[in-house]
Amino acid sequence: MPDNIAADAFVAFDRVQKSYDGEVLVVKDLNLEMPKGEFLTMLGPSGSGKTTCLMMLAGFETATHGEIRLDGREINNIPPHKRGIGMVFQNYALFPHMTVNENLSFPLEVRGMGKSDREAKVKRALEMVQMGEFGSRRPAQLSGGQQQRIALARALVFEPELVLMDEPLGALDKQLREHMQYEIKHLHENLGITVVYVTHDQSEALTMSDRVAVFEDGRIQQLAPPDDLYERPDNSFVAQFIGENNKLPAVVKQISGDVATVELKNGKLCTALAVKCGQPGDETLISIRPERVTVGTADGQNATDAKVLELIYLGDHIRCRLDVHGNDEFVVKVPNSAGHEHLSVGETTRVTWAPEDARALDPL
Repeated sequence: MPDNIAADAFVAFDRVQKSYDGEVLVVKDLNLEMPKGEFLTMLGPSGSGKTTCLMMLAGFETATHGEIRLDGREINNIPPHKRGIGMVFQNYALFPHMTVNENLSFPLEVRGMGKSDREAKVKRALEMVQMGEFGSRRPAQLSGGQQQRIALARALVFEPELVLMDEPLGALDKQLREHMQYEIKHLHENLGITVVYVTHDQSEALTMSDRVAVFEDGRIQQLAPPDDLYERPDNSFVAQFIGENNKLPAVVKQISGDVATVELKNGKLCTALAVKCGQPGDETLISIRPERVTVGTADGQNATDAKVLELIYLGDHIRCRLDVHGNDEFVVKVPNSAGHEHLSVGETTRVTWAPEDARALDPL
């Protein structure tokens, strides 16, 4: 086993690369380790490399360079059907000519399991996804949500230790998708399986995962638990991709320990955590989450004027769009509660944020 792979890693990518044409790398030097039982989501925009990584783990794509290991053994040259991995696709991939029971029984037949054992496992898998009464139906007689439950049951029926899911909820409507997110998470917790999940939906990743690997340009930009990604992004791409984010261009004036003093476009100085901002004189981007900004008669180290451009009522909060130092997309979420100052479009107000809530990052 390579020195840089932990002995207890259940899934491991070691310096994995993938190129389809021998020139352009769609996955670049991927190093990733997962312990058994983890729910890890690969998140990123289209073309970032996340699905290619999943397909290499499944065996449907071959790594150009590096090793992929499962439970301590290299699987680069093992065909997909011998890896013992469950797979759920966005398009369900159910056999249309088979009943639900036959669809679930098929992977067990391939493994040479006897009829009575097959029937018991199929029954258990259908009960897991609350579809016990649908065994005699064909896929065309089911709704999209029901088909996805059956696809999930088929991936679980032979009790794999690892299940891969490629955008499994992408074809469902919003309400059903959110319901299925919780169902999949509860199944993961109850069964103790290891899950690698691919999506471009950030809220899905934050809701379901133990850790999230954010992909861009064939590399993992940050690998961390959901709250770390949101509260402590490592770079501007992650800050922009995960949740709503305000950004203010600035120039670094001074760095003292982990605090940077920066100059905004209008010449105003403010302070932020020095995360990835280079040296004095370098350009930086100040990242601040909308709920970390206070609006109104605000004073503080980073207090500054802002013009109210738009107010949108969203029930529990007012989404306030401001012009702050030339950024007319600066958003603040003002709680809809007593004691908050009434704002009007066109007026000038004050905003402030704590230095520890602002991060000085790389310029985009």
